[in-house]
Amino acid sequence: MSESVSAYDVTVRSAGLRRRRIVQLIFAVLATLSALAAVALLGLVIGSVIVKGASSLSTDFFTQPRGLFGEAGGLADAIVGSLIIVSIATLIAVPIGVLVAIFLYEFASKSVAIFVRIVLDVMNGIPAIVVGIFVFGVIVVGRGQSALAGAFALSILMVPMVARATQEVLALVPGALREASLALGVSRWRTVLGVVLPTALGGIVTGTVLAVARVAGETAPLLFTAFGNQFWSTEVTQPIAALPLQVFVYAISPYDEWHAHAWAGALVLIALVLVISVLARIAVRSRHGRPND
Repeated sequence: MSESVSAYDVTVRSAGLRRRRIVQLIFAVLATLSALAAVALLGLVIGSVIVKGASSLSTDFFTQPRGLFGEAGGLADAIVGSLIIVSIATLIAVPIGVLVAIFLYEFASKSVAIFVRIVLDVMNGIPAIVVGIFVFGVIVVGRGQSALAGAFALSILMVPMVARATQEVLALVPGALREASLALGVSRWRTVLGVVLPTALGGIVTGTVLAVARVAGETAPLLFTAFGNQFWSTEVTQPIAALPLQVFVYAISPYDEWHAHAWAGALVLIALVLVISVLARIAVRSRHGRPND
């Protein structure tokens, strides 16, 4: 009797093991297919942009301003304008976002931290066009559109992303590092500044790059704030050209030449985000004395 029961248990366990292995295999296949689908979609988007936009890239495209009424030209002024606006937005958003994250993780009480996290999550979900309308009503009305207004609108979109990314990275810093610094008599703020932030720098840079990638292609806020300029201008207190604006204008234009330039502008936007990401990672690795491979 005991031998038959033991054989039955072995049979049941073997069947259960086979079932678990089959389920594991199914989920592994589904996960692999999902990853391949995501990569394929990204490749399809980038490949389409490259195929349709690469033919319009030339020296004139990067050195000449836009042509008028369908004439050939470049997007040099829009590229410079985008760099100016995004740079100003980054200078505004990164310090604020990092300080908010430090306050939440290092100094805030639990209830305050929960409330601020909810606020940041809500801000992350606000449509960009709503931010554009808000900045238009608060800053643009009565003062006029400008690159500074556009940068301020983009910085509002960046702050919650930088803050949440920094907060998650700060949570990964070992508590033993903080305790060791405090045990040596170092003040709390010096511990954060000299120990915690350098340890979390790589993650902070990654969060910043993701935020830049998000806002670099935003068009709606700039339509209400920077608007664009048909002349070459780098004056931050005046309307200024920007790549997303020009891609939008060219895409809805009746000129085939401008349609091609719209694809080329989209390609340049992707390339700019890639270059910024690579340079940021090289800078972080160099600071920590790691090889740049």
